[in-house]
Amino acid sequence: MTEKNILAYFKSPEEAEGVKRKLEALRAIDVQIDRFGRYPGESVNEPVNPLTGNIVSLAGLTMGAEISEKGVGILLSADPSASGMSDGGQGGPTGRDILLTAVVDEQSYAQALQVVQEAGGLV
Repeated sequence: MTEKNILAYFKSPEEAEGVKRKLEALRAIDVQIDRFGRYPGESVNEPVNPLTGNIVSLAGLTMGAEISEKGVGILLSADPSASGMSDGGQGGPTGRDILLTAVVDEQSYAQALQVVQEAGGLV
């Protein structure tokens, strides 16, 4: 059988979870929900002490950013809001920052697409 994929954007995790349950009832092969943001990575709990030089990155010090690795810290520190000279545009993505990814059989693709769109998903 041929498989098709669906990428749909939602405003809240609850909307996406409702669609996920319906797609699973349609026997979707795989369904995943993720939230995306302006910068990658997850938080690493490292103490920040500017007196001893234990600073993960400039962004961690000035913005209270959650830094998971050195590359992410460099990227965040390049943001205008890290220097204090700008607010950087008031945060990251807003609105539809929840991504539902689904893999369905070709036979149920049209029905799955309809379920996503009726729930307010942007395909």
